[in-house]
Amino acid sequence: MPIFNWPRRYNVVLLSTLAVFVCYIDRVNISVAIIPMAADLDWGMQTQGMVLSSFFVGYLLLQIVGGLLADRFGGKVVLGVGVLLWSLFTILTPPAASIGLGLLLATRILMGMGEAVTFPSIYSLYSRWVPITERSRAVGLANSGIPLGTIFALIVTPMIVQAWGWQWAFYLFGLVGVVWFVVWQLMVTRSPELDERVTEAEREIIKAGANSDPVEAGPPIREFLKSMPVWAIIVAHFCNNWSLYVLLSWLPTFINKGLGVDYASVGWVTMIPHVASFIFLNVAGSIADRLVRSGMDVGKVRKLMQTIGFGGLSTALLIVGEVESVWLAITIMTIGNALGAFVVGGFVVNHMDIAPKYAGTLMGITNTAGTIPGIIGVFVSGLILELTGSWALVFQVTAGVTLFGLVFFLMFSSSKKLFD
Repeated sequence: MPIFNWPRRYNVVLLSTLAVFVCYIDRVNISVAIIPMAADLDWGMQTQGMVLSSFFVGYLLLQIVGGLLADRFGGKVVLGVGVLLWSLFTILTPPAASIGLGLLLATRILMGMGEAVTFPSIYSLYSRWVPITERSRAVGLANSGIPLGTIFALIVTPMIVQAWGWQWAFYLFGLVGVVWFVVWQLMVTRSPELDERVTEAEREIIKAGANSDPVEAGPPIREFLKSMPVWAIIVAHFCNNWSLYVLLSWLPTFINKGLGVDYASVGWVTMIPHVASFIFLNVAGSIADRLVRSGMDVGKVRKLMQTIGFGGLSTALLIVGEVESVWLAITIMTIGNALGAFVVGGFVVNHMDIAPKYAGTLMGITNTAGTIPGIIGVFVSGLILELTGSWALVFQVTAGVTLFGLVFFLMFSSSKKLFD
């Protein structure tokens, strides 16, 4: 029976959001747990950066493959398998760390490979289940699983660490994915056509604005890479994720070491900007859909939302490294994250505008580029800190990358359906 008496596509959106939530509690917990891990295992900043960035090597490897598989065989099965795999390697993280750094890095890479299919699978599902007038809100809700999972991990991880040790943060969080998988199998089908409980009225709504064509031929990847609107999304995704991953990985350490907040309070202080992200991802998605429904050109909506998002975040990053007050820094980052959330109506949903039939594959391509900052940006930030000790420089570099992404997107993006 349905989770609630509501349209079946809402189950897809809700459970996809929960998948992102699980994805991020499993990903972010190490950003907090690494502080006692580093103390136990005698790691310097550079080693910590290596451990934090190793996840993204695996995350990089299966993005495109995940999108291809999701578009061909359905996002349901691909996402389900991915959740089980990353949950297993989350559980295996503590024993791997106790054996040696090399095995830990391999485990984190394998965990990243499991998580790599998450967004390509969701985009593939959404292109078949969600009409265009609801997509910004649906993508906004799914992406709000990022700050929601981050907040949960930031608050709960220190509690678990202090009660039972850092190892249990991985054991307990890894088990959550198994529960999600069972519900996913019961509640979601590959497409609306295969769900007997979709009403005829809902089926018509979905057909009017979503892609229902099966993918038989391979996606035009070469044509994607020749298209400047595709490169606009690729560059924006890269620049967006530079700030996302640097902040996810290093913000707890900045709060603890840079601003002098005690470890027990790190999660509570760090969560505040993520609360703003959670709220405004949904607000921004709703605003973007309303603008589209009002008749505003979709391309103008995408560029307006992108300008607010990248412009606001980069301004906050340029300021935050220069302040010494904990609460002033957190206030600045909260405003920056709130404005940064507006990109959900910009590049984040743009994949389904230009290539709805191949949304999963295109998301895999752009998220591959978006994963590179997780390797480079996180490691480079650790290197900057080790060599200079300057948090301001870390944030300034991040702001510069963000501004470049804004200019490129405004110059080359499109909202037209370019691939069919």
